[in-house]
Amino acid sequence: MPLAHDRCICLFKTKYSETSQILTLFSREHGILRAIAKGAHRRTKAGASRFDGGVDFLDLGSAVFTYDPDRELCTLTEWHLDEGHLGLRQSLRAMHLGLYAGELAGRLIEEHDPHPEVFDKLAAVLPNLATPRREEAFLAFALDLLRASGYLPELLACVSCGTTAEDWSLAWFSPSRGGIVCRNCETVIPDRRELDIRLLRLLQTLLRAPRLPQLTRRQTDPLNRLLADQIENTLGRPLRMRPYVLGE
Repeated sequence: MPLAHDRCICLFKTKYSETSQILTLFSREHGILRAIAKGAHRRTKAGASRFDGGVDFLDLGSAVFTYDPDRELCTLTEWHLDEGHLGLRQSLRAMHLGLYAGELAGRLIEEHDPHPEVFDKLAAVLPNLATPRREEAFLAFALDLLRASGYLPELLACVSCGTTAEDWSLAWFSPSRGGIVCRNCETVIPDRRELDIRLLRLLQTLLRAPRLPQLTRRQTDPLNRLLADQIENTLGRPLRMRPYVLGE
């Protein structure tokens, strides 16, 4: 079987045996893939390991693996750690946001479907989550991911009648309809919930602005909750990291 070389971010890991791991990797040129790292925790007499002693959550590395899109599981043959994101591991909030970013990428990107632009954005956002600008950095990444994967909700016009939201003073959001709802249509959409118009304007700004304003959790938590509702409704299953990120 041919070998592939790629940069990868570890989204999930599970113990397979005393020495081996099963990994979910987000590779830049091959998309999401699952791989077994046989002997990941085994070292030679000289102390060397092909996997730098194992692969951890959110590690960014250069990988060599067998690749066949028709097979469910690849075999990781080499791993060189490029970035272990130690800053993330010094803050519980930063680590939760990093794991959540990884979970969203793993859920919204199909296996073996390359999205190098999303990979680059995830690789760029992880260090930023260890800074005071973590809240806006995560929200911007989530919006970029939703846009790239085709799951971005409609945030500029009513999903029912198409009225643009430029002059609205009130707004609602419907997870099942995938977007905002105007005051004339909200009564006929059962799952609508009111959306602070200031937060809607903030979302619209984030979609257009090249530079992000610094945000607080008071601003970002309601928006992350709204996006999580949309994603869970679309996927039909809960997000594992949601309670940790949103304190639910």
